[in-house]
Amino acid sequence: MEAPHNSPAAETAPKPAGTDPASAPNPAGTDPASAPASTASAEHGGSAGGAGAVPEAVTVALTVTSPEQMQELGRRLARVLAPGDLVMLTGELGAGKTTLTRGLGEGLGVRGAVTSPTFVIARVHPSLSGGPALVHVDAYRLGGGLDEMEDLDLDVSLPESVVVVEWGDGKVEELSDDRLRVLIDRATGDTDDERREVTLVGIGARWAGLREALG
Repeated sequence: MEAPHNSPAAETAPKPAGTDPASAPNPAGTDPASAPASTASAEHGGSAGGAGAVPEAVTVALTVTSPEQMQELGRRLARVLAPGDLVMLTGELGAGKTTLTRGLGEGLGVRGAVTSPTFVIARVHPSLSGGPALVHVDAYRLGGGLDEMEDLDLDVSLPESVVVVEWGDGKVEELSDDRLRVLIDRATGDTDDERREVTLVGIGARWAGLREALG
């Protein structure tokens, strides 16, 4: 469902180190998920708000059975996103991370085709309707941290954009205390099964109403 990690592209690359960085419910008949099985949990680790603070997390589990449904899930999520939101996508190659992001781009109404940003590291998709831009980042080769994100010299203000990061676990959490983690699990082994188990984990006060927002 998504381009292999060695797909060619060229747009925005990291600057050398040391340089200055310049809900509405889903329409009937299109629900890509089973009824949410949700639990409240916690993600361990400090936050900028206080040493040792543990942000509360809300978990929603969904089942997706086709690439079209994964893209529709992205459109649904786009309805609840706002400027400054950080979305972290986790899943193996071919799990559907870029397909989901394509749906996010459609839902946000941004310019340009959403494809895997493997070699360009990041792409900025400006809004066509005055909404937030979509910043699509592939963090596979990034060491992590805010400084490295700034070194990408993105021509956009991150607090005024929706930032979607593939392979971002352990690398971009410091961008925001509030973030949405999307974990995509696929069937293992040599299989053509398109079924995916998608777990949404909303961390921080921003995502306290995640279940209700998804309807």
